[in-house]
Amino acid sequence: MKLLLHACCAPCSVYTVDSLRRENIEPTIYWYNPNIHPYMEYKNRRDALKEYSKMMNLNCIFDEEYGLDEFCKNVVDKLNTRCIEYCYPVRLRKAFEYAKNNGYDAVSSTLLYSIYQNHDAIKKEMEKLSEEYGIEFLYRDFREGFKEGQEKARELGLYMQKYCGCIFSEKDRYLKKILKDKENSDIN
Repeated sequence: MKLLLHACCAPCSVYTVDSLRRENIEPTIYWYNPNIHPYMEYKNRRDALKEYSKMMNLNCIFDEEYGLDEFCKNVVDKLNTRCIEYCYPVRLRKAFEYAKNNGYDAVSSTLLYSIYQNHDAIKKEMEKLSEEYGIEFLYRDFREGFKEGQEKARELGLYMQKYCGCIFSEKDRYLKKILKDKENSDIN
């Protein structure tokens, strides 16, 4: 099987790649993530994936579109649904397009590994794209290895991001911290 594996970052790739290799499936990593911002975060994640791919002797394709302007234009009216309405579809569609144009048999994604992503929405989008492009969607629920993958990523010294990727998810992370700090100060 010639598998194209869309990858959002190196830490999410660790367990996913290990799991696929245990099945004797050698994925080709495909980086396309124009939703990651600001630029230094995008660069840190991309560079960590390049480092990891060299460590693991993985074939990787890097589609390096830093899409801040396009991202903002497309999510401004749907901030609360941006992942389902923009981030997942735009990245996964590009992976299926690349697979179709380059002779791949199947597509999967490291997004299926993260316990922080909307797993059902990703699966549904990939099923739809699989039918549209006539390419198999190799479905695996990689979340079972989340803890194992995170531990191995730390052991490998990979850059570990603190938020999903877009600037709005970073804002959400800080808002949660602010609320938690406020709750703690109200208790004391």
